[in-house]
Amino acid sequence: MPIKQKIFALLICCLVFVCTVNLVRKRKLREEYSVLWITTSILMFILVIRYEWLVALTTLIGAGLPTTTLFICSIIFLMLIAVQFSIKISALTDQVKNLAQENALLREISDEQSSGKKQACSTVSSND
Repeated sequence: MPIKQKIFALLICCLVFVCTVNLVRKRKLREEYSVLWITTSILMFILVIRYEWLVALTTLIGAGLPTTTLFICSIIFLMLIAVQFSIKISALTDQVKNLAQENALLREISDEQSSGKKQACSTVSSND
């Protein structure tokens, strides 16, 4: 790998890592979502430093070029992100459904109590 490409790739790896840690530190990104980003930046860093490992991985999976291997890895990364978000969306959907049902039950109880108070007040005022 040419030295300019290596320097550029290392800078990108470090930038992704630092930005991810900074977003977690500022509480703009939760830790559970940062795991994939930090892992990816570390793996990219290792593969840039140990380019022969990328070539060996390319040979292992039968890809023609190391860039093809990186492309396949990026597709796998995006699939993992999509699965992670799908799991989170499913959990949030269940939570919203449960909260809506609970809210409806509480509103029903509240309406019953307020109608009971109105009847009691009208009964007391009619007796006077």
